[in-house]
Amino acid sequence: MSKHIFKLQMKSAYTSSENDIDSLDVELLEDNIWKTLDLNTRTPGFLVYVYSIFTCQHMFLRTNGAERNLAYASSIGNILVEAGEEWFLERIDISFNVKLASGKPGDDDVSYIISRMQQCPVSKNLPQNLETHTHVEFSHN
Repeated sequence: MSKHIFKLQMKSAYTSSENDIDSLDVELLEDNIWKTLDLNTRTPGFLVYVYSIFTCQHMFLRTNGAERNLAYASSIGNILVEAGEEWFLERIDISFNVKLASGKPGDDDVSYIISRMQQCPVSKNLPQNLETHTHVEFSHN
């Protein structure tokens, strides 16, 4: 039985206290080489689905950080998605390392942001029995 495994990495820079995106690069790990993700009409649908999970998490990371008065300078995010042979999701691991431009998050801020990330519309529609892990780490620029 073979699994379908997807690994993506997102590098972002931000421009304001609202964590507006200045630049965004997404890469896909293929054959142990990071390649630029080029979404187009030939992109396999399941890969688009994985990207939609990732980008939704990123949006909620940004907006809820701004709500907590945390201004981001940059971030690096990673997502690992495992699906079984029949393409049913089995596991999702998401992590973001955020460099702050300003603000000092407490544990309650981090917990709040992670809980809100799990409320993004794509995440809310994931299967209930799915193994998911979300990790967010902050450091100063």
